[in-house]
Amino acid sequence: MIPLKSREDIEQLQVSGEILGRVMRDLKKFVVCGISTAEIDLIAEELIIKEGAKPAFKGYKGFPAAACISINEEIVHGIPGKRALCEGDIVGIDLGVNYHGYFSDAAVTLAIGAVTSKVNKLVEVSRQALAEGIKAARVGNNLSDISHRIQSFVEGKGFSVVRQFVGHGIGLSLHEEPEIPNFGRPHQGPILKSGMVLAIEPMVNMGSWESEILANGWTAVTKDRLPSAHFEHTVALTEEGPKILTS
Repeated sequence: MIPLKSREDIEQLQVSGEILGRVMRDLKKFVVCGISTAEIDLIAEELIIKEGAKPAFKGYKGFPAAACISINEEIVHGIPGKRALCEGDIVGIDLGVNYHGYFSDAAVTLAIGAVTSKVNKLVEVSRQALAEGIKAARVGNNLSDISHRIQSFVEGKGFSVVRQFVGHGIGLSLHEEPEIPNFGRPHQGPILKSGMVLAIEPMVNMGSWESEILANGWTAVTKDRLPSAHFEHTVALTEEGPKILTS
């Protein structure tokens, strides 16, 4: 069963999402060449707490940090540490907020200084793929219409979508039904209804879609070690259309 949220739930989720949007906006100012991923994580946690919320990821299934920070070939779930950002890197920052039991989730990929034209295209296509997926998140569509829209857009630009990791429902828990793959045939699966809240998150690889998990048990990397980018928003479905809660 995909849970449907009440109007009051969505109002509270909007507050959670707005907090996360502000945190992400303010955090970007610190994401520069030379800063370590551990320092970024510490700032992110401080910003979330300052807003009167809690970092949703810290301690979740044993994850040790407030932020997932993934560099270059790392797809998702990068664990913050001593590694410093360098000119030419791309870094994916994935954050979750728990505001009085209401969860929001968002991710962005940032370029550090000048990157190659192909890497820049990867980041832009990934950003646009999220927008395409959100356009398909309309009441009356099938769930797989989101998946198909993302896959078609990404592959049409010469990149691939990760298949091992997916988007998800969100709201009163960090992860709820349904799973939202970034690939698939259209017009399949559940009908989208008003009151559903979805974390839509295309993960896009420059090369093959294949991935593997590092020895730390968390960090996913591209199998061919080519770069990957990741964007995410928490979106509420309404009769008037999809509403981005984390913008």
